[in-house]
Amino acid sequence: MFKLWEKFAAIALCVAVSCGVSLAQVLPATILEIDLENRVNYVTDVFDVTKFATDPNVTRPTAARNFTTGIRLGDIVAVNGRPAKGTHVARFHNVNLNTAATPGQAIADTTAVFIWEQTYQILQPDGTLIGSIMAAGLGGGPSDSAAGDNTILGGTGAFIGVRGQSSRAPQLSAPRNASVTEDPANRRRYGGGAARVNLTLIPLSRPEVVITPNGPAVFHSDFSLVNATQPARAGEVLILVATGLGPTRPGVDPGKPFPADPLPEVNGPLEVTVNGRPAEILLSIGRPGTTDRYRVDIRAPEGTTAGLATLQLTTAWIAGPEVTIAIQ
Repeated sequence: MFKLWEKFAAIALCVAVSCGVSLAQVLPATILEIDLENRVNYVTDVFDVTKFATDPNVTRPTAARNFTTGIRLGDIVAVNGRPAKGTHVARFHNVNLNTAATPGQAIADTTAVFIWEQTYQILQPDGTLIGSIMAAGLGGGPSDSAAGDNTILGGTGAFIGVRGQSSRAPQLSAPRNASVTEDPANRRRYGGGAARVNLTLIPLSRPEVVITPNGPAVFHSDFSLVNATQPARAGEVLILVATGLGPTRPGVDPGKPFPADPLPEVNGPLEVTVNGRPAEILLSIGRPGTTDRYRVDIRAPEGTTAGLATLQLTTAWIAGPEVTIAIQ
């Protein structure tokens, strides 16, 4: 196994040094549809901190005209229709902007309820952290709908460096309002509102198959390059050299090379498709000694049509450009 890895390392080094990465294609933004449940607004309606989070019962906040503050908590239950875990945490400050303000509302040229800062911390179903996305802006008004008026400020983990905007689809049910005195340990038991938010991401980088002068860095199991004279076969194990697959387990400090022991596994959810069909992923690791080279072993789907096939990588729901390989 070690000798095979050394052989692959030599090929990958050639790819890294002499071949470079393909020129970036202009790709559409990545859309994350995040489903939220158990959303509760904990409104700061008392100022005696000894009473915060102490009431075991369902509470109602004391009404105020304006300028209340609070924390919203919610559970992430799905991303793009697939089960996920995680937490939505938002800090809000009511401003109640209105173009035809009534007493207590703030007169303005726009309509919004609050200004807020949000974090979406997204986990895999097994609890593995994928990364977080941060956003800020106005909420609770028309601009918080499909048009979007919240700026994505950045991200961590698989989402490092993202930018874009967040918007809210029609909410399934409004968040429940509670006093800051209510014990948040009971949030899931007492329940709250459900909603879907749409995050439009422009990633800093995307997953890509490295391109060599002779074509995509896709190899047979004997490390010979897949090309027109040596095409891949349906059901065959193929080895890919890739970039942009993000953090690994164990983690590596930014700018530090991947270790050799233990081999670092790709942390984010990874998908490889051939002609749009999912391929079985057998191995996905960072190549020791490099900072952005990965080895991904896949099994080409059975029944793949002979000829030229498209191959695409997706990690943390961020899709990379397609490459073309020969299939016999």
